[in-house]
Amino acid sequence: NEQQNQIFETYFEEVHKDFFKKIRDKYPELTAREMKLSAYIRMNLTTKEIAVLLNISNRGVEIARYRLRKRFNLERETNLTTFLLNI
Repeated sequence: NEQQNQIFETYFEEVHKDFFKKIRDKYPELTAREMKLSAYIRMNLTTKEIAVLLNISNRGVEIARYRLRKRFNLERETNLTTFLLNI
């Protein structure tokens, strides 16, 4: 699983330059799972697609998104995908 994370991160970085570095610098307390979720959201994947990739329920993804918004201290009207695209 750790090897898969490394491979994903490498390919993701080719398309989204320095995203992981920027997000780690801004939010060093994020877990590896939150980083991966952030990447999936930035890729504009649906809740259903993310659920399959993370092997959790759709509701689990919704809860994880909610917690991620809390970590980023986002206002209700701030779109999470847009926020992540601007990092």
